[in-house]
Amino acid sequence: MTRPTGNALRLTVFIGENDTWHHKPLYAEIVHRAHTAGLAGASVFRGIEGFGASSRVHTSRLLSLSEDLPVAIVIVDTEERVRAFLPQLDELVTGGLVTLDDCEVVPSPSPPRSTGATPVAGRTDDSGESDAKGKRSL
Repeated sequence: MTRPTGNALRLTVFIGENDTWHHKPLYAEIVHRAHTAGLAGASVFRGIEGFGASSRVHTSRLLSLSEDLPVAIVIVDTEERVRAFLPQLDELVTGGLVTLDDCEVVPSPSPPRSTGATPVAGRTDDSGESDAKGKRSL
C-alpha cells in the first residue's frame, strides 16, 4: 500500500456507538473491512454530543443520555478505491449517514536525517558554554 498524495476522497460514516454487526461494534467491522480492502487508513472518533435522524440528543454530560454516543469513521484514499469500498458500506450501514468529500492530501515532512556523528556529552553546536554536566549557561 502506498500513501496517497494530491487529490483524494474523504469518506465519513456517522453512526451510533451502540450500533452492531453480528454482535460486535459496527465501527470495528467498518475499520476491519477498510483494512482488508487495502485502504490507506481509517480512524474512529467518538463524539461527546450529537443527534441524528431520531432528533434525540445524545450527550456525555447527562448520565441518563450518555448511551449510544455519536461515532464518526473517517477514511481517506483515492477516489477509485473509496468508491470501490462503498458497496460494503451499503451492506453494513442501515441507520447512519455516509458522506463523501473531495480533499487534498499533502505529503508529510521527511524525518530529520542522521549525520552519523555521535554527539559529545556537554557539547553544543550553537553558541553558549556548557559545564561538565552538560548544562548550558546563558
